[in-house]
Amino acid sequence: MSTPAPDPAPFDPHAFPADLVAAQRQAAELYAALHALQATLPWSREPHDGWPEETERGREHPGRPASPGWPADAAAEFDRLREELRAATAVVQCHTWWERCVREGVKGADLVAARQALKHAEGAVPLVREDIDAAA
Repeated sequence: MSTPAPDPAPFDPHAFPADLVAAQRQAAELYAALHALQATLPWSREPHDGWPEETERGREHPGRPASPGWPADAAAEFDRLREELRAATAVVQCHTWWERCVREGVKGADLVAARQALKHAEGAVPLVREDIDAAA
């Protein structure tokens, strides 16, 4: 009489495939680069005169200073990064892993939790606290 094979381990929706983790990391890196670039640019892409701060019926409306607009090279870099980010997030969102999760019965809030967990998975985050401490 032979011993029955042990039951396979239950499906783990958080055991992300390496290519999905890499795609998430690329998306996070592109988002960080886009955010860093945007922080260096004036508030308006096009030249704008701005507007004064106002108080109306006790409510304060913050003003904006005049903006010279974005330099052409910065606008082109912003557009390039944004398009790359759009493509990278499409790879993450449309990855076959999510179809497998649904086939395995992971749905609703559990599927949302797995998608959120990917953003914090090891290797999916471009910079973690230990990296900062090690560099310091």
